[in-house]
Amino acid sequence: MIVLDLGGVLVRSDEVMAAVAERLGVSRSALEAVYYGPAREAFDLGGSDLAYWTAVGERLGVTVSAADAAELTTIDARKWADLPSESAAFLAALDGERTAVLSNAPAHLAETVRGAEWSQGFETLLFSAEVALVKPDPAIYAAADRAYGTTPEECVFFDDRPRNVEAARAHGWAAHVWEGPDAALEVLRARR
Repeated sequence: MIVLDLGGVLVRSDEVMAAVAERLGVSRSALEAVYYGPAREAFDLGGSDLAYWTAVGERLGVTVSAADAAELTTIDARKWADLPSESAAFLAALDGERTAVLSNAPAHLAETVRGAEWSQGFETLLFSAEVALVKPDPAIYAAADRAYGTTPEECVFFDDRPRNVEAARAHGWAAHVWEGPDAALEVLRARR
């Protein structure tokens, strides 16, 4: 099973950050400094959209209403569900392989990705909000194996965060820090 992270692997954060920063009326760099701040883990565990965006707004000095939070949630989810052409080509190169997603993602984002046409090619999509666990918690990798019907030795995992890769390796997955589609295809070819 080839297991892929969403953010930073299948979808780059630059367009997401640009769209959300524009809606908030702040610079992208200011948003990037707080987007994965203290409130993010609760959001990825299924927490309230309003609580997350209010916390982001407070750190940016921007007031976020319930209507603003709903709009930000929609913008954020849609951008994370917008698959770049290079990722589409990478997935096409994996045709015939068993593939899955394992991503830290809030509920609305998970729902939006599940509705994206490109996600239909994955055997299983597993998001943190749905299992109330986040990477790098060791329990999420065990939950993923149960959802995928795999043993740890059967999974090859790509993630952009070294701590998530280290935790997956400790679980028994062949895990690699994402260095782009070409490098991933090389890793996969070497395993055959």
